[in-house]
Amino acid sequence: MFERFERLSIRTGSVTIEAVVGGQGPPVLLLHGYPQSHVMWHLVAPALAEQFTVVATDLRGYGDSSKPTGDAEHRTYSKRSMARDQVEVMTALGFERFAVVGHDRGGRVGHRLALDHPERLTGLAVLDIVPTFHVFDAVDRFMAIAYYHWFFLAQPHDLPERLIGGDPRLYLHRKIGGWGTGLDVFAPEALAEYERCFDAATIHASCEDYRAAASCDLEHDEADRGRRLSLPLLVLWGAKGVVHQAYDVLEVWRDYATDVRGGSIPSGHYLAEECPEETTAALRSFLAALPSEPDAPPAGAPK
Repeated sequence: MFERFERLSIRTGSVTIEAVVGGQGPPVLLLHGYPQSHVMWHLVAPALAEQFTVVATDLRGYGDSSKPTGDAEHRTYSKRSMARDQVEVMTALGFERFAVVGHDRGGRVGHRLALDHPERLTGLAVLDIVPTFHVFDAVDRFMAIAYYHWFFLAQPHDLPERLIGGDPRLYLHRKIGGWGTGLDVFAPEALAEYERCFDAATIHASCEDYRAAASCDLEHDEADRGRRLSLPLLVLWGAKGVVHQAYDVLEVWRDYATDVRGGSIPSGHYLAEECPEETTAALRSFLAALPSEPDAPPAGAPK
């Protein structure tokens, strides 16, 4: 996987972020979801790299990036902190403006990045989510059951850590295979990477990610309530997934952004791995139409 990409470790303040970089052209940052890593893009990133400079990272707390211990207010894993990491990665690589594509948790980091650093983005694509604030504000029985992990992982330390730690592989398989997709949609080498990285440090960090979502992230979202993104926003979701069953996805996002377009992909939750060709086509069309930026420098050591 990522044979033509260069692997880099980039120091950003208090953490180190692992990244792969490849291709040439306008820069695009790919952000993964829970409980995965940049590997989830292994079928999409090479195709996008034919036209764009692709940067795929492991969010703090995931993959091979740093996994600091959480704090009492969970701000270590706030989407604000995680978004700042990614801005610093792109700055280190010499990219002042770039597009972001985020799946699942990565989409939430991308949303916060667009709110906190709008001058840095040319466009944003979010895959299979509606905003965190909306989920908590409108949660009902259907979503509480479908998204049970939001409320389980957000329980105080260290209850979920201990329970998941009893059989991490079982939990991981149940979680990523439990959206009606099964494990067969994942390439064996990708699944092996998810298993390798799902250690005690990642389990704790990912719980902190969800604790932040239910606390300080909501504070930040409340402060920005009523503020709408003005950049181009692409919204994609899985036609066989959960999100569109609970929400009119485009209409929800139109309360949060002024320039919204998108549609469904014939997949479940894991668009990039279940339907890579359709996902790539939708992303390529969106990204190619964004305001042009100067050609990116060749991938290499951070500046």
